[in-house]
Amino acid sequence: MFDKKTKLFFILGGFFIANAIIAEMIGGKIFSLEETLGLQATYFSLFCENNLSFNLTAGVLLWPVVFIMTDIINEYYGMKGVKFLSYLSVALISFAFIIIYGAIQLTPATWWQDTYKAQGVPNAQLAFKVIMGQGLWIIIGSLVAFLLGQILDVLVFHKIKKATGDKMVWLRATGSTLVSQAVDSFVVLFIAFYIGQNWTFAQVFAIASVNYVYKFIVAIGLTPLIYLGHKLIDKFLGKEEANRMKKLAVNI
Repeated sequence: MFDKKTKLFFILGGFFIANAIIAEMIGGKIFSLEETLGLQATYFSLFCENNLSFNLTAGVLLWPVVFIMTDIINEYYGMKGVKFLSYLSVALISFAFIIIYGAIQLTPATWWQDTYKAQGVPNAQLAFKVIMGQGLWIIIGSLVAFLLGQILDVLVFHKIKKATGDKMVWLRATGSTLVSQAVDSFVVLFIAFYIGQNWTFAQVFAIASVNYVYKFIVAIGLTPLIYLGHKLIDKFLGKEEANRMKKLAVNI
């Protein structure tokens, strides 16, 4: 029914959108990176902010994957392909939050509210509201940061590709991701907490810097997956078709 190029776009696009939505949904949980790895938490000062540690939103687990997917899609389908998926992701994430907000407003069954008392949750409705109902400024911040990050990723990727041609895949993939994630890290916290919750600029800048350090390390570590992705896609499409798509993508 569909040719390989179309099937591949559906697969990459589906995985891209799913990761973006899941990252938004789990973003409300804050975890300790050190303790998760079985290490003792370290505390340090940055920009006059004390007692900082690698406490990160769970969403950072997936955002590096989203940006790497962006680069792979960019490589084969060009800027239009990435922008289409980015706009669609924002629309679907917004739709998901609207539905969740509606679900929170539903009057809970009395018996359901007591269902999880044995697990230490005295009120299921309150727990559902707190966990699922992210603040408006957090939602706006994450969506704006995501869209800006995606657009910047696309632009930097194509600037580097036009300068290097088919060589140095790692440079355009990792370089564009590092630039776009810097914007993503700072914009989301600036909107969500500097504007939305009156944090000081120093607080926002310090915590955003910690988050970016994590994303920087992960982006570098995931660089080999870019080459693996290229290899698998080239094998799926055939070398000739893959090269044709890459050349067309530069001008799309």
